[in-house]
Amino acid sequence: MLPHQWTPPCGSQCTHKYAALTQIPWRVFCKKGCDADGETWEECLSECNEICYKDPVFKDQQWSAYIDRSPGAARYSEECFHACVAGCGYRFEIEAEKVDQIRPNRPCKLPPPPPAQKPPPVATKPGEPTQDVPCTSA
Repeated sequence: MLPHQWTPPCGSQCTHKYAALTQIPWRVFCKKGCDADGETWEECLSECNEICYKDPVFKDQQWSAYIDRSPGAARYSEECFHACVAGCGYRFEIEAEKVDQIRPNRPCKLPPPPPAQKPPPVATKPGEPTQDVPCTSA
């Protein structure tokens, strides 16, 4: 077997497109598009959305999106998505012009952090001086 036969054609195209060392992570995401489980172009694009954008890891726990392994920064998620879509395009033999027109259908937003609990303010009567109570430790 020759080295060019070791990888499937889709993976070879990803390697060729993302050949620079600085593009290694995008090559990986392109190959994830090649290896996606979806049987159609649309299913492959859906998997790219799941791979590249943060979602909660635990059901109904929005804060758990922070531990999702997807890229976090908006720019990285978009680059990941475009690389993955390129892999889907190679896999399903979609024209490069159509692949370049695909945009993610959701924004890259992390959920807001949970609000901090503040102690209720101590109410004093108007004109009454506040008393400083020294702290003591046991």
